[in-house]
Amino acid sequence: MLSHTLKYAYFPGCVAQGACRELYQSTQALTQALGIELVELKKAACCGSGTFKEDSQLLEDTVNARNIALAEELNLPLLTHCSTCQGVIGHVNEHLKECKTSDPAYIQQVNGLLDKEGCSPYRGSTDVKHLLYALVTDYGLEEITKRVTRKLTGLKCAAFYGCYLLRAQKSMPYDDPFKPEAMENMFRAVGATPIYYRGRTQCCGWPLASYATTQSFKMAGMHIQDALTSGADCIVTPCPLCHLNLDSRQPEVEKVIQQKLGLPVLHLPQLIALALGVSPKELGLERHVVSTKPVLEKLGF
Repeated sequence: MLSHTLKYAYFPGCVAQGACRELYQSTQALTQALGIELVELKKAACCGSGTFKEDSQLLEDTVNARNIALAEELNLPLLTHCSTCQGVIGHVNEHLKECKTSDPAYIQQVNGLLDKEGCSPYRGSTDVKHLLYALVTDYGLEEITKRVTRKLTGLKCAAFYGCYLLRAQKSMPYDDPFKPEAMENMFRAVGATPIYYRGRTQCCGWPLASYATTQSFKMAGMHIQDALTSGADCIVTPCPLCHLNLDSRQPEVEKVIQQKLGLPVLHLPQLIALALGVSPKELGLERHVVSTKPVLEKLGF
């Protein structure tokens, strides 16, 4: 058993509080089941999902310096459960920590803008960590296995990491950005079987969706087809934007590629929480566009 309670400043992000409400729901259920304490940053702003810097790098840095400063006020690491939020905020934190030494005038500029709005200054005193890596490195896979009450035996899971999680930051201390294993190791810890396929570390196509929809859906379709061909019962993703392109838009993807798919796409905390005995209803599994019933039937629900 852990000798202390893990506690994080929780950055839920926009999508988990809107289109993917089941991610917010399942993250709460999972952390409660594991005894992890979350202090939600209710005053946090959208990270910008990479779009702010198209207009201004200073804008992206300042908005997210404020988000990080909210966690610093609590003396807690900032926890995300979105690959995109992790990539953006983690990159800003990495960049600003470097600037403290290489370009202190820039830090002063950022903090000057924060001060004008009555916000706390960025200090560079905390870390930004995705839920996946908090579970793997802080909680530990062995401890999670001890908590499993319903092994996911026989369920073949295909990870879809999302490119922001793996490669948005210069350094990735928790995993190999091109050959990651954290998700697959998590699957094994809860009794599931990991499926390896070509698209698991590639882009889902979401960033293209607003201006190159057909290309975006072709990308998503290629990954889903690859996972199916490799024998997957479901895709599991730590990113709600990937979830939107792979699950919510799967019927549209099918029309573009002219092929029936029907592959369920689960959020990472949903999968883990199922193994801990949390009910499908509590995890919002009925909210998905592609039915999760085949997964639940295979697990004996």
